[in-house]
This record gives sequence, C-alpha cells and structure tokens, in this order.
Amino acid sequence: MQYFIDVILPIPLEKLFTYSVSETEAEFLRPGMRVGVPFGKSKIYTGLVHKVHNNEPEIYKAKEIDRILDEHPIINEIQLKHWQWIADYYMCTIGEVFRSAVPGAFLLESETLILRNDEGEIDESNLEDDEFLVYEALQHQALLKVQEVSAIIDRKNILPVLNRLIEKNVILLKEEMYEQYKPKLIRYVKLGKEYLLEEKLEALLNDLSRAPKQSQVVLSLFQLQATNKKPIKVTELEKASGGSKAVIKSLVNKEILEEYFIRTDRVNYEGEEENYNLKAFNEYQQKAFDDISKSFLEDKVTLLHGVTSSGKTEVYVKLIEECLQRGQQALYLLPEIALTTQLISRLQSYFGEKVSVYHSKYSVQERVEVWNNVLTQKDKAQIVIGARSALFLPYSDLGLIVVDEEHESSFKQFDPAPRYHARDAAIVLAKLHDSNILLGSATPSIESFYNAKIGKYGYAQISRRYGNVLMPDIELVDIKEQSRKRRMKGHFSERLFLAIQEALEAGEQVILFQNRRGYAPIMECTTCGHSPQCPNCDVSLTYHQYKKQLRCHYCGYHMALQESCQACGSHTLDTKGFGTEQVEKELETLFPDAKTWRMDLDTTRGKHGYEKIITAFEQQEMDILVGTQMLTKGLDFRNVSLVGIMNADSLLNFPDYRAHERCFQLLTQVAGRAGRTKKRGKVLIQSYNPYHQILQQVSTHDYDTMFNEQLYEREQYKYPPNNRIVKITFKHKEYNRLNEATEWFAKALRTTLGGNVLGPEYPPVARVRNQFLKNVLIKIPNAQSVVKTKMAIKKIEKSFNSISQYRSVRVIYNVDHI
Repeated sequence: MQYFIDVILPIPLEKLFTYSVSETEAEFLRPGMRVGVPFGKSKIYTGLVHKVHNNEPEIYKAKEIDRILDEHPIINEIQLKHWQWIADYYMCTIGEVFRSAVPGAFLLESETLILRNDEGEIDESNLEDDEFLVYEALQHQALLKVQEVSAIIDRKNILPVLNRLIEKNVILLKEEMYEQYKPKLIRYVKLGKEYLLEEKLEALLNDLSRAPKQSQVVLSLFQLQATNKKPIKVTELEKASGGSKAVIKSLVNKEILEEYFIRTDRVNYEGEEENYNLKAFNEYQQKAFDDISKSFLEDKVTLLHGVTSSGKTEVYVKLIEECLQRGQQALYLLPEIALTTQLISRLQSYFGEKVSVYHSKYSVQERVEVWNNVLTQKDKAQIVIGARSALFLPYSDLGLIVVDEEHESSFKQFDPAPRYHARDAAIVLAKLHDSNILLGSATPSIESFYNAKIGKYGYAQISRRYGNVLMPDIELVDIKEQSRKRRMKGHFSERLFLAIQEALEAGEQVILFQNRRGYAPIMECTTCGHSPQCPNCDVSLTYHQYKKQLRCHYCGYHMALQESCQACGSHTLDTKGFGTEQVEKELETLFPDAKTWRMDLDTTRGKHGYEKIITAFEQQEMDILVGTQMLTKGLDFRNVSLVGIMNADSLLNFPDYRAHERCFQLLTQVAGRAGRTKKRGKVLIQSYNPYHQILQQVSTHDYDTMFNEQLYEREQYKYPPNNRIVKITFKHKEYNRLNEATEWFAKALRTTLGGNVLGPEYPPVARVRNQFLKNVLIKIPNAQSVVKTKMAIKKIEKSFNSISQYRSVRVIYNVDHI
C-alpha cells in the first residue's frame, strides 16, 4: 500500500501539493509537522503536513520528501482551521498565511552551494576573468556559498557567471538546508570534579600561590558559590575576580575549572514579582465588569466602551486573573508596539514571569522561543501580549482574548497577504477555542458599536474617568483668523504658545500632535514652481532636515538636499507644509530652556526605540513630546496637562469614507492623554475650520451624535456596516496595459454582480515603486451571499489570467478594506 501526505508550502499556491512517504514515515508523521520537500527544479522548501492519506495524485507523479524536520507537531489543529478561514475569507492562499504566521526561522531555507567539478577536464585559458576568480577560489576550498561568490567577483547578479561555469563543466550546484534558529547557550563554570576533595583542594591552592591571578579566580569562585546558590556565569566570575578570559581559559584547560552550558531564553523577566495591588474597582468599573461577565455567560463577543483614563486596563487584568485561575491561556492584543512597552511593565509587576511578549521588533530567535513556550504550555507563556501577529501562536487552551483599542486601523495588515484584520480574526479564533473575547475602546469603530446596538455583541460602558477626574477641556483655535491678524508664531497660534508657556512654568509636561514626520512634505522653487518628485512614485519628496535629505516615504528613495532648483537653477527654494521635525525646531527657538523630544518612525527604529522615549517622558526627563499618531494609542502619562493638535484639517480632508470617524477617534485619543490625575487637562485643537461638525463633536465628547451621523451617511452611500467591501488593486508597470486590463475586469464584474461595482479608479498616489495602480471597489449588501460573491470574483480572475496580455497584471484583494 502506498502512503502520501498533503503539504502546505509557504508560497501562494491555490492547492496543496502531494508527496509520497514510506509506511514508517506515514506512521510517524502527523498534521502540523514540518517536512523538507523538493519543489520545482531544484528548490527545497519547508512544507507543513496537512493530511496523511493513501490517494495518489492523478495529474502528476508524487515526489518523495527530502527529510522530516520535527519530532512533534509545531502547529495544532485549531491553528490550521483558523488559517484556512483566514485564507478563504481574505481571498489569499493558505501558503501565504503559513509564511506570515510562523517565525522566519521555522521556514528552513535551502542554500545553493557551489562545488568543484572534479570529473571534467578544464581548460583555464578558456575562462573569462570573473569565471577564473571563482575557479581559483574553488582550488583552495571545496565549496562556496552564493554570497561568497558574489563577494569574490564583486557583483550582485552572479547567475550568468554560474551558468557559464556549469556549461564549461567547472562547477556543480547542490541545495543544502540549514536551520536558522540557534538556542542561546550561556557559559557557566564550576570547580573540576577531582578538586571537590579537601586535600586535593589544599594542594591546588598551594600550587597556585605562584600564579596570583589564577589563585584569585579560584578564590572568587568560592566566594560566589557561598553567597549565590545559583550556577556561576563565566562573565560573573570575570567581573568578581578581575581576571581576564585567558586566565579562566587556562584554568579550564588544566581541568581545574569545568565549563558547561545552559540553554536560556533570550527574553526573560528580570526582577521580583511585586505585590502589585489592583486598585479597587469604582462603581462604574464594577458595573462594567458585571455586564461583561453576564454577556460572557451568553457566549457573546463583548464591547467595553470606556472613556479615556477610565481604568479599562484594571478590568482587563481582573478578567485575565480569572482566566489564569481556570488554568487557561490569555491573549492581550494591542495595535501598536509602543503600547506594549508601557503595558508589559504593568502586567509583569502583577503577573511576574507568566507574561510573554510577541511582536515584529523581536528578533527571529526570540520569537521562536515564545512560540515554543506557548506550544509546550510553559508557565511563562500563560499570558501573551502582542501586536496582530500574536494571533498565530499555537494556543492549545485559550480562555480569554482582549483586543484593546479595537478601532485602530493598525490591526489591519496591508502588505503582504494575508490582508487580515486582527480584531475579526481574533473573534473567529475565540469561537474555535470556545473562549471569551472582549473588545475595548474609548472610541469604538462604527461596525463594533453597530453590532452592540443591534444586540449581536454584548455591551459594557464606563462613562467616568477613574477617580472622577474631569474629562479634558477641549478648545478649538481658529488659525485662519490668527493668521489674518498676524498672531501666529511659526505654526503656533498665540493661544497655544501661551498655554505651553503656562504649563512649562507650572512644571507640567506637554504633548504636541502632528500627523506627518519629516520637516516639510514639499520643497518648492518660488521662481518656477518646480518641486522635487520621487522617480519611482507619484509623490513629492519629503524634506528631512536632520539628515539634509529629501526622502520618499513610499519606496525609500532619497537624495541630498539640493542647493538650487533642478529645473531653473535659481536658489529660491522654500518649504510647504510642516512635519514633526519642523515643530521640534520651532519649539527649540520659542522655548530654548524646555527639553523637547520627537516620537515618530524616524526616532523609534530600534527594538528599544519606543521604550527609551516613553520611559524618559514618564520620568519627566523631557518637557515637550512632539509625535505622530503613535502618541494616540492608550499611553498613560501622569504629568501631562496640555495637549496641542497642530493642524486638525489634515485629518479631515482625506479621500476615504472613514476619514471623519478616524479624525474623531484620533483627536479624542490624543486628547485623552491630558490631565489623567487630579488636575483637569487642557486640549487645544488648531484648525482653519473650527466649525466643522466633527471638531465640534470632539470638543463636546459627543460620540453618539458622531455615530448616528456617520451611520446615516454610510447607509445612504452603501458602506459598512450595512455593506461589505472588497477592494481589488491592479498593479503593472505599463500604463496602457493596466488600463485595458482593469476595464476588462470591471466590465466582467458588472455583468456578474450588477451595479455595486465602483471604478476602475486611480488612487491618490497612482504609482509606487514604478508600478501603476488602479482600484475597483465592490460593495456587497448584507442580504447578498459574501461567499458566492467571492467565488464569482475568483472565477472572473481565472478567465482574466487566461488572456495572455493580462497575465502579468498583478491582482490584489483587500477584503473589508479599511
């Protein structure tokens, strides 16, 4: 009898691929284990076993697997079901979900090795210069890696050279698999076995009296062992004895000391578990907690609508505590890595070792360790805090999922596929695990609030800030009027300038929000009107003053700052608009004594970038923090009395049906950073149009009116929550071919689906990285079957791909486009 396995490959394939295995392999293999499999001509991929069976593929002959990589499954059944749902719902392949879900180290790569061909006769005079360099290198070593060949001939594209060498029988190619994950081993030392006896030890110390440095090392080891009951690290011994590495090494070589290694996790919670006491619930929190518990009993997704600084985190902690008492795992999802840094310390001081953190700023090695800890249900992974990728960990007994700041658009993945929304995917994961799920926000998304209104979700509310602190006082400043009267200081209105001065004199901190990084978005010549554009994208270059550069925020292209206009040669270059960098510069001029800092993508590049800025601000080492929307996400600063919003109009005037909802959420969240302790905070919003309804609703904290108005508009124009949206983006480097292809696709969609197809239309930025873009938007009413609509779209795509001139046009689906 023959045995076969279906394998998920980490590439966008519509179907699973089948491989043949022996009987013993079939008995050993289980779904969720990794196998190395040949695919294509010579590449070896890491595949995931999906099913073991006896059905031979009809179309092709099944190849044998290359090797088995796991002893136990690293992916469980629930994960596979969840991945399948993501692939079906978001119109991508399960291979893409697999690639995105697991840490890169699990996808063993095959590496091409270049070997000497010892069999052929080689005529050296026949070789070109670069070929001879590779040939000569292979005389000195048996094999070369691709990167090494690239370095030898000093070229990135080495394929033509390798192909010529293969034709001339000089080299052979071989695929080798290598493991990317290496456990972290820490060196420890102890006294050699034979010196544990007293007389031997005495003789040793006498011998060493002639080598004072070595004697000092041994004595320091005794002292450390007496005071420390833990194993002694080599680094600790070096420090305590003042001895060098060489001295310790010579003692190890003489077998006086014995060296050994202990495998340790890279991410460890350092510090004692404090008895962090949960603040007692106030009546509003208690009522919300009871409402949540009640709707959990009814197995409902629950929305917690609590104003900023109302103590939502305390409610989450209490729910997590109950979940751990039941012996289950808890997942706490946050939209932004910046938020995790603040929350980790709060949760660790309460739950200690039980907290694990998982997000993209962690190295591959660290993510593998968290994955393994969750898989083996270690104590230190009972609570996982993370950004959206933490959804994919191998939970076996999930009891609670908390999605904090559920309205955030950062929960939606844009590129690459799967373009999933973490909040919606978390709801499905909770259903699969039969666990409770809580969505929390001060400004819930229209969809979630609508679901709570119609009774689909449970609902709990905290309408007062903790400790009855007043909501911040929000004031709108008309900068049109101020500019006319010449009362502006740079980009600061007189009102904002005086308010900052007042706060600084009182020793309080200030947050300023400007939703653009860089110094200025446009640099323009005042003589001819030319502004430098990105050669690869349809956008002007942003001026970054601290690097003296013009940069493209889409593709990363950059050039040095020009002294004169590239078009007319005149020196009259001026900037238009402003970003965080310019606000920071102006503050240094206006308030030279204040310590100012910036928090945007440029200043938080490293793994600890966020942490450093947030900690310094918390400890009041700086007075004014200027930032982009990273600042808006639930951060808790005790001493901030003033929040300034530099220009609210840039948020409102955006070509997007969510612009008004987003603007309300962003401004309310930024405002919520002010006055979180006793004194009432102040928020100043600068705008050219202070009478805009959204700004008025923000200033009165009127979420309900905003919700009703937005819902009415969306019903009129057929947008969510009453309709689903699928956005299809087409990409190609040829303008005309893209136009023809999108017209054909849109026509086919209209024929099949009727009138709810908008486009094709160019987005605001219609060319990125030399690829032209065009969008088609499909609106699916709630009464219409989403599954059937998606099947119809996929069917049209098949016909589309069968037309040869359209095949090279990339089709990208974005379901529930945000």
